[in-house]
Amino acid sequence: MIDLLFYTLWQPLWLTLQLATLSVVVLLLIALPLCYWLSQYNGRVKPVIEAAIALPLVLPPTVIGFYLLIAFAPDTVLGQSWIALSGQPLAFSFAGVVLGSVIYSFPFVVQPILLSFQQHIQPINQTAATLGIVWWRRIVFILLPAIKPALISAVTLGFAHTLGEFGLILMIGGNIPGHTQVLSIALYQSVETMQYAQAHWLAAILLGFSFVILVIMYTYNRAFYRMQQC
Repeated sequence: MIDLLFYTLWQPLWLTLQLATLSVVVLLLIALPLCYWLSQYNGRVKPVIEAAIALPLVLPPTVIGFYLLIAFAPDTVLGQSWIALSGQPLAFSFAGVVLGSVIYSFPFVVQPILLSFQQHIQPINQTAATLGIVWWRRIVFILLPAIKPALISAVTLGFAHTLGEFGLILMIGGNIPGHTQVLSIALYQSVETMQYAQAHWLAAILLGFSFVILVIMYTYNRAFYRMQQC
C-alpha cells in the first residue's frame, strides 16, 4: 500500500515540483536580460519579437510539442546537438519536458518583468546617469528592487502554470512513472483507469498548490504597494 501511494502520489508530486522549479530558474535566466534589452529596444522588428514571445498564449500546447519533436528529432542538427549535451533524445525524457515547459511558460514570466522594466527603466537610468552610478550597480541595487513585485508575479505565474501543464508534457514526455509522469499526467491516468480516489487526491494537490501560490503572490504584492505608499 505504501509503495502504491508513493508511485501514484508522491513520485508525481516530486517530479512536478522539480519540473516547475527548474523551468522557473531557466526562465528567469533568459527573461531578465531579454526584458532589459527589449525594454530599451524600439526597432521595427520589436512587434515581431513580442508576438513570438506571446505565441504560446494562443497556440495549443500540442502544436508546440509537435514542432519540438520534429525540430529535435535524432536525425536533425538540433536533435544530434541535444543528444550530445543531454545524452538522450528529446522525446520521453525529463530534460525534454523541461525544455517544452520553458517554451510554453515563457510569456507568463516575460510579460510581467517586461512591463515593469518599461515602467521603471527610463526614470532610473536618467537619475542614475545624473548621479554617476555605474550600470551594474544601477541594475542590482536600484532596478531589480524596483521591479520586485513583477519578479514575484513572474515566478509565481511561471511556477503555477507549469504545475498544471498537460498536453505538451504528454506530447513530449509521454507517461513514464518516475521519469515524466507529473501530477497532471497521473491525474489523467487515474481518471482513464477509473481510480477516482487517486484522482481526487491528485486534483486536490494541484488545486491546493495553485491556490496557495496565488494567495501568496497577491498578499505580497499588496503589502509591497502599501509600504511604498507609506
